[in-house]
Amino acid sequence: MKITAVETHDVRFPTSQQLDGSDAMNPDPDYSAAYVVLRTDTGAEGHGFTFTIGRGNEVARAAIETLVPMVVGADATDLGDLARRVTHDSQLRWLGPEKGVMHLAAAAVINAAWDLAARTAGKPVWRLLTDLSPEQIVDLVDWRYLSDALTPAEALDLLHAARDGREQRIADLERDGYPAYTTSPGWLGYSDEKLVRLAREAVADGYRQIKLKVGADRADDLRRLRLARETVGDGVRIAVDANQRWDVGEAVDWMTELAPYAPWWIEEPTSPDDILGHAAIRRALAPAGIRVATGEHVQNRIIFKQLLQADAVDVVQIDACRVAGVNENLAVLLLAAKFGKPVCPHAGGVGLCELVQHLAMFDYVAVSGSLRDRVIEYVDHLHEHFADPVVIRRGAYRAPSAPGFSARMRPESLTRYAFPDGPAWS
Repeated sequence: MKITAVETHDVRFPTSQQLDGSDAMNPDPDYSAAYVVLRTDTGAEGHGFTFTIGRGNEVARAAIETLVPMVVGADATDLGDLARRVTHDSQLRWLGPEKGVMHLAAAAVINAAWDLAARTAGKPVWRLLTDLSPEQIVDLVDWRYLSDALTPAEALDLLHAARDGREQRIADLERDGYPAYTTSPGWLGYSDEKLVRLAREAVADGYRQIKLKVGADRADDLRRLRLARETVGDGVRIAVDANQRWDVGEAVDWMTELAPYAPWWIEEPTSPDDILGHAAIRRALAPAGIRVATGEHVQNRIIFKQLLQADAVDVVQIDACRVAGVNENLAVLLLAAKFGKPVCPHAGGVGLCELVQHLAMFDYVAVSGSLRDRVIEYVDHLHEHFADPVVIRRGAYRAPSAPGFSARMRPESLTRYAFPDGPAWS
């Protein structure tokens, strides 16, 4: 099966109008997708995208289009070779290497190829992955720069060890789903009344963890966290997320003030590139029982490796579109398992919940074998634009059953929200 054409779209949703997605660093996001369709000589299609928050989405789309010569003519069934094609080209790699807008573009193409493969196989991506042998999984990973932390042989041992109980975990997942937490009450632009109402609704809907955005104003954060704690009680976890707002010392001081309200973790307390900064924050906050989480903006497997080697994080947050798609996320999942850290994926955005549920479920079944302290982020908007949207019941993601990566947008949404000429914008 050969890829014969690549179609791209600039799709943007005006979420800034209601302040959905607002945080201390990103006060007015318009959730967007640089969207790609792979077409083949058999008529089968693969759909994928990378996520942005508005301006610059056209740059991500243009980056995808620079990859077209490497993709057209490729064997769509060889997912390892396709990933190497779009990440190893020497001239394009110079723009990173393996980070930035070219890596976002690679993620869109690679994720579309996985959607294509899963549709062709008649399976959701999480089942396609779990049905691969340990050897096949290891062959999909780019092992450059990782061997000082994890070797292919060690990864094989991890995967073989996780085979025990695999069928029972699949059955449990299909019966009970995968635990979720919700960020929907916590956007920084929401009023106190809306925060309290949505937090109360989240607990009633079965969530055992919510998340609040912090970092713009310390007094506001103290008030909002107090209100949230009073609303949900002591039995529900409250994570907080600074979205990279602070320097190291400021992060420690700010979180020390919030500590009386028992924040479960502080997410992105400082620059995602600052490995030693994360380590210093983690050491300082550990006595207060506050964990450090990051990964949403970690640009590649090498930074994840160093965060783990430096014991700089308690929680690894993979993102389906920030690193180079499924293949590189497999490397991160294996690294997290080697270092014994739980993976709690970043989602929200547009379509990120749809994608990352597959990676988390594969991790549970075939890599970690555990749901301890593991949750997938969930926000409750924009799912109506997808043909196979996530399903949440009783605070848990239901295991997808439709073939593919849950990535296909409805044609009417692609048309209506096309930027800049779609009806939603014109």
